[in-house]
Amino acid sequence: MKNLKNTSIIKVTFLLVFQLGLNSVSAQTQPDPKYKGVIGKTLAESKEYWPEPVKAPKGAPNIIWILLDDVGFGASSVFGGLVNTPTFDDLANNGLRFTNFHTTGVCAPTRAALLTGRNHHTAHMGLFPHKFMRAGFPGYDAKIPSSKGTAAEVLRENGYSTYAIGKWHLTPDEETTDLGPFDRWPLGKGFDHFFGFLGGATDQYKPDLVEDNKAVKPDGRHLNTQLADKAISYLQYQQKTAPAKPFFLYLTPGATHSPHQVDKEWIDKYKGKFDKGWDWYRETVFANQKKLGIIPQDAKLPKRNERVKEWDKLSAEEKRINARFFEGYAGFFEQTDYEIGRIVDYLKKTNQFDNTIILLVIGDNGASKEGSYNGSVNNEFGGNTATNEAEQIAELSKNFDKIGTKDAYTNYPAGWAQAANTPFKFWKADAHAEGGTRNPLIVSYPNGIKSNTGIRNQYGHVIDLLPTTLELTGINKIPESIRGIKQDSLQGKSLASAIYNVNAPSVHQTQYYFLFGEGAIYQDGWKASFAYRPDFIDLFTDFNTKNKPVVNNAGKEVWELYNLDKDFNEINDLAKKNPEKLKELVQLFDQQAKENNVYPLINWSDVQDKFKTFLKQNRPQQPQPNDTSKN
Repeated sequence: MKNLKNTSIIKVTFLLVFQLGLNSVSAQTQPDPKYKGVIGKTLAESKEYWPEPVKAPKGAPNIIWILLDDVGFGASSVFGGLVNTPTFDDLANNGLRFTNFHTTGVCAPTRAALLTGRNHHTAHMGLFPHKFMRAGFPGYDAKIPSSKGTAAEVLRENGYSTYAIGKWHLTPDEETTDLGPFDRWPLGKGFDHFFGFLGGATDQYKPDLVEDNKAVKPDGRHLNTQLADKAISYLQYQQKTAPAKPFFLYLTPGATHSPHQVDKEWIDKYKGKFDKGWDWYRETVFANQKKLGIIPQDAKLPKRNERVKEWDKLSAEEKRINARFFEGYAGFFEQTDYEIGRIVDYLKKTNQFDNTIILLVIGDNGASKEGSYNGSVNNEFGGNTATNEAEQIAELSKNFDKIGTKDAYTNYPAGWAQAANTPFKFWKADAHAEGGTRNPLIVSYPNGIKSNTGIRNQYGHVIDLLPTTLELTGINKIPESIRGIKQDSLQGKSLASAIYNVNAPSVHQTQYYFLFGEGAIYQDGWKASFAYRPDFIDLFTDFNTKNKPVVNNAGKEVWELYNLDKDFNEINDLAKKNPEKLKELVQLFDQQAKENNVYPLINWSDVQDKFKTFLKQNRPQQPQPNDTSKN
């Protein structure tokens, strides 16, 4: 009897406690600590909560980042070159030219650094997302961590629409099919829409085209035209559906990466204009750059690279072929400027231009040496199908009329790469040299830059564009977390002080470089650098031995030292005269390398065999231009 009584008391107590609990707390646990509503058992006891939608600051400017591909410092007319770029000229003449701006030296690392505001090894893109250029180390696995949020992710969190148009080149090879995963496609990295190609290069008339997360069929027109049309269509739709919402457009044409292809009417505009050759081109552009004030008046032009032949010693047929190569390139480049101009014109017609920040980087690295010594009509990397130089010239002569057109996979020879890189030494992928890493930057922002137009000589790097954009828009900082992932701090520095004040000091004071066994460290105007050899340029033209000086082939770095404040294009090596400064910088490189995942140093000799094998087994075969059945 006593046990029954105790059991009844326990039951009654439990029911009372349970009922009191229902009356004193919400019907369920709060689903989110940030939820500010009340969840009761009934609707009458509850209070709804709707968070305010994310909005950009009132009047926030639109943002356009434009990154061109494989353009040298001295190619465009806006920086003294002989290729007409009227759109770029207009943007610069009403904005700013930055003359001391830098990239990483090659495409995918530059894009990773630009989009994340972090160094390329820190963003895990020390080389490329291709199987032959990856390694199982943090700096080289080609998988950008979610903790390194992109500009698109940051700006979308702040109320911007985000669009990517053009070349991506940040998705590991095995993730590029329509099966995904799509985490490292543009839409997985913060973009609302994407139209372009995922790889490093594509045919301009038969591109490997993707829209959002699906491969699509190109329409047969030139890729630049399709990209401009798609960009304008995105902006038109934005104006109709959300006119008060600002946009971020990341515009990255495949131009002027090989293949150099364009309609013949553009090539014909330059017929005969480069007959005097690359030596004449360098001297002419060098003089133009002094007139524009973008290089010092007492500057000296570096000697012709040892791997480039003297123009006057070429045969008449070699001159004819080589002039045609640059006619094709120039037509391709000017057409790129024209298509970008269509987007700028749309902004002006719709009264959006004045409130749009345009940051235009003319090249993700220096001009490309991948056409090797004599250029190519059927392969990105030179060599053609010849087994000796005489055969190669004969093959190029046979295909003369196809150079630069859709019927050939054209890449110009190294002589034009050096010319396009005037006033610097070396070229693309040479991370130790300004010719590989210094690229023009144009800043246009009519509402923000009024009386401050002109030239800026402050040091800058691609990792600086994200913090610069955030300061110019008033956003100022990245979110603490994006999609639940805590964000690492940015490594770039805002260039806004230089934009508003020509006399502002450089805020970016230290920067390392490293690619393919070639590296450098910059600090406060000084630069120490080293390079291994043989050079990448020799990979596909082994028969051409007479232009191959052996430099540092033992595999041990030999450091050079330059004072860029007094010697901006690296003519006077001060390593022997100032060993203490060199020692200081070498130690700084080691420190930066450890902090940024640069070690182990992966050299070109470590990957070249895998590269050759990969190209033979996996690279899509381009049609041979002298085989009409495939054209």
